Amino acid sequence: MAESVWDYPRPPAVRACSLPIEVHVGGVVICRTSTSWQVLETSHPPTYYLPREAFAAGVLQPGSGHSFCEWKGAALYLDLVVDDRTEPRAAWYYPNPSPGFEMLTGHVALYAGRTDGCFVDGERVTPQPGGFYGGWITADVTGPFKGGPDTRGW
Repeated sequence: MAESVWDYPRPPAVRACSLPIEVHVGGVVICRTSTSWQVLETSHPPTYYLPREAFAAGVLQPGSGHSFCEWKGAALYLDLVVDDRTEPRAAWYYPNPSPGFEMLTGHVALYAGRTDGCFVDGERVTPQPGGFYGGWITADVTGPFKGGPDTRGW
């Protein structure tokens, strides 16, 4: 049975996930893991935080800029680099997450739309609408989802 993102809390909750996950870029599986964290926040599909060590060597490169989440703290961006392809600011992480989110240390989240495909338990995810949020939509969650046109004030 699918979960409604409107049942997720605010401030967000963090839930351990043991479903197999793969991330593909440039015809290469750049990440494969069955241990991750889901951040669950009202109106958002889950954002998956994957262990940094699950990524292929050299794929994650320092990116430009930073952002701030009122719940998780200061984030830094990473570029995804595979052969001659670079996806700037396609991933982010919290080097020193705020209290309550310490489990995200050493984990990376990705914008699914900047990859060739992100898969959860074999299912290709749909990126959260818009370009700002990084949630992954699967058959296990229902919306409507924040991020599309006219949802900024949700």
